Amino acid sequence: MPTDAERRFVLFVYGSLLRGESNHARLDGARALGDAKTAAAFELFDLGPYPALVAVGATAVAGELYEVDAKMLAALDVYEEVPRLFKRVRIALADGAEAQAYTLDAEQVRGRRRIRSGDWRTRFQAAQSASVREGPMVRWAKNRDR
Repeated sequence: MPTDAERRFVLFVYGSLLRGESNHARLDGARALGDAKTAAAFELFDLGPYPALVAVGATAVAGELYEVDAKMLAALDVYEEVPRLFKRVRIALADGAEAQAYTLDAEQVRGRRRIRSGDWRTRFQAAQSASVREGPMVRWAKNRDR
């Protein structure tokens, strides 16, 4: 039986800890297990420099899985300010498996923009495409001199 120090955990990451994102280096030494999605029971919110996973909703949130040891998980708990800010909980994944993930309560994200796609990496694409849509006033302004 493994000691506490030898225990391994599967961690679902969905924001700044993703490969290529600003805090991915915090996972140096973790074993990448690949891309994953949560069960369609969550919502993802934009908090500026990082997102928040909330366990209320109907979205399958995109992310990655990593196998981490107890020491790394404890360091990530400190970084994520568990339990003062985030909570680390077991969540259901789309394939029926489970993983640890950092979540916020719904009250903590009230008034924040929901990332409808459930994918942190596409947060800017969604905002840009929303701003490109032309409403009736924009069409009128473009055509008024014709």
